[in-house]
Amino acid sequence: MSNKLHTRNLIFAALLAAFMAIIGPLSIPLPGGVPLSLLTFGLFLSAYLLGWRLGTLSVLIYLLLGLVGLPIFSGFTAGAGRLFGPTGGYLIGYIPAALIAGKLCAKHRKFLPAVLSMLAGSVVCLAIGTFWYMGVTHTALIPALIVCVVPFIPGDIAKMAGAAAVGRILSPRLTAYLQKHLDEDQKAED
Repeated sequence: MSNKLHTRNLIFAALLAAFMAIIGPLSIPLPGGVPLSLLTFGLFLSAYLLGWRLGTLSVLIYLLLGLVGLPIFSGFTAGAGRLFGPTGGYLIGYIPAALIAGKLCAKHRKFLPAVLSMLAGSVVCLAIGTFWYMGVTHTALIPALIVCVVPFIPGDIAKMAGAAAVGRILSPRLTAYLQKHLDEDQKAED
C-alpha cells in the first residue's frame, strides 16, 4: 500500500514538473534580459499542492530536464548556459522558493496566509536571482533591482494569488482522490 502511495506522489510531482515545462517557455522578453513568464505560478501551485518535499522535487525535475537540453526554459531555451547564465540564479532560486513556500503553505492553507507563504519563498528566489545577476553582469544593486525585481512585483503577486486560489480548489480533490484509492487498495489487500 505505501509503495502505491509513494508511486502516486512521484507521479504527481512529475505531472507538476511537466506543467512547469509546458508553461515555462512561454515568456515575454523584457529589457535587461530577465523574461516575464508563468513559471512561478507553476512553482507555487506545486508547492501548495504537494508540500515542500514533492514540490521541491517537481522543481528539481523541471530544472534537470532543462539542463539536459529540453527547451523548457523561457523562450524555449535549455542547457547549462541558460541555467548558469545571467538569469540562472532565478531558476536556481526556485529550489529554496519551493521548499519555503511548500513548508509554510502546509501550515497555512487559507488564501491570504498561503499567498504570504509564497511571498516568503519569492523573496528568497528574487534575492538569489538578483545577486546572481549582479555577479554575472557586474551590475550594481539599484540598477539590478530596477531590472530584475520591480517590473515583476505586480505579476508575481497575481501569480501567487492565482496559485493559492487554484490550489485551494484542487487540494481537496487531490486529497479525496488519494483517499479513495487508498481505500480501494486496502479493500484489495483484505
